[in-house]
Amino acid sequence: MLRITLLEFLLRGLPEAFLMVFAVYSFSKITVMIKKYIITSMLFVIAVCLIRLLPIQYGVHTILNIIVLIVLTVNINKINIIKSIQASIMVAILEFICEGINMFIIQYIFRLNVKYVLSKPLVKTLYGLPSLLIFAAIVSIYYFRLAKRNKLTEVKKDRKSVV
Repeated sequence: MLRITLLEFLLRGLPEAFLMVFAVYSFSKITVMIKKYIITSMLFVIAVCLIRLLPIQYGVHTILNIIVLIVLTVNINKINIIKSIQASIMVAILEFICEGINMFIIQYIFRLNVKYVLSKPLVKTLYGLPSLLIFAAIVSIYYFRLAKRNKLTEVKKDRKSVV
């Protein structure tokens, strides 16, 4: 189980969920639809918290989170399934890269004990924020460059859409 504190949820989990859904929009080259974006992000953060409570090995939760992200973005946001799969995998890889860079900086530049940093919820959350900020910067720059170049498309409206 990967339990998180309320502080971790508010400072890391919630922003990360919103950012991951935004990243799927960005990498799918789809214009963000605010109402659907918020609904998807809220459902995703709830799903992530529930998945973290499952008695599974570390790493399996990431695969389940990717599956949930794909299902939500396809069904609620009406993003093409192929684009959603590609974007969700890209999101996970980019997030791992950003966290790896952050851990490298913590361990080899600041010379901090990673076990200590990861053992204290407040310290872990604060030292984890730079990777989230790097991730946010990359995704935002990419999205706004696409918007500036008029390369974003709208999702085709589905007449039978419930949401």
